[in-house]
Amino acid sequence: MHKFSIAVHGGAGTIRRSSMTPERERLYHDALHFSILQGAAVLKDGGTALDAVKAAVVALENNSLFNAGKGSVFTHDGQHEMDASLMCGKTLTAGAVAGVRHVKNPVLLADLVRNRTDHVFLHGTGAEMLARQFQLEMETDAYFYDDYRHEQWLEVKDTVEVRMDHTSDTDKKFGTVGAVALDQAGDLAAATSTGGMTNKRYNRIGDTPVIGAGTYANNNTCAISCTGHGEYFLRSVVAYDISCLIEYKGMSLKEACEFVVHDKLVKTGGEGGLIALDRKGVPELVFNSEGMYRACMDQDLIPFIAIYK
Repeated sequence: MHKFSIAVHGGAGTIRRSSMTPERERLYHDALHFSILQGAAVLKDGGTALDAVKAAVVALENNSLFNAGKGSVFTHDGQHEMDASLMCGKTLTAGAVAGVRHVKNPVLLADLVRNRTDHVFLHGTGAEMLARQFQLEMETDAYFYDDYRHEQWLEVKDTVEVRMDHTSDTDKKFGTVGAVALDQAGDLAAATSTGGMTNKRYNRIGDTPVIGAGTYANNNTCAISCTGHGEYFLRSVVAYDISCLIEYKGMSLKEACEFVVHDKLVKTGGEGGLIALDRKGVPELVFNSEGMYRACMDQDLIPFIAIYK
């Protein structure tokens, strides 16, 4: 069997053992394990990196623990506006959607944009028209309703405050999900999906659907999926910056990730993290917050799963 590798994340932020019950920790561990098994199964059977990252992200979008798909947070208007993107490292084709409300799995719609249109980035009702045209699974608002997310929104809905996936400033989490993969053909891919910020207004869009900021893949360098305070990742073009440091400065993936996450982002006030694979499938799971839900696995099928530093 040729080498393959996959990594997933379920968000970063202030994630402490002291605020996590053993039962809830087990739920997160099992969810990450299930996600990475879904992606690894595709790769083990000779499937593409693109199909692997889609499978892994769909598993996370379908789990209300994470701020993506079913678990998406509420906007200021009490709605859900979801963003997603993915990129193929072999062809450099990419697809992204933002502000979709009824698509069960936004990452699959992002791939439709990549694969079935001449575009890269679609928004709102237009993106949903494409989803319906190709008969993607759609859901009503009730599917996306979650008591915990609703309580988060009620705390701030009558204010101008915008919150991450959290209930207080001492317990903030950037609940974006993502996956990166290297398949047996040596091709890389990356995908990212999010519900954004609680109580967000004005159809705010973060880094997740922006190619080069929250997601990037190039067979010559690396595959990246980010999670964090999106405005900072947008300004720093984090995902592409890491690829450029490898391509133009000759840095290793580890060096590039450490420099961007622990130096450049920190200097601008950016908090969060990312998962990455180089073209040999070596993973880097790097974050400057207190924790990041993360997992990785290669062809030996022995998972590494972690939450805290």
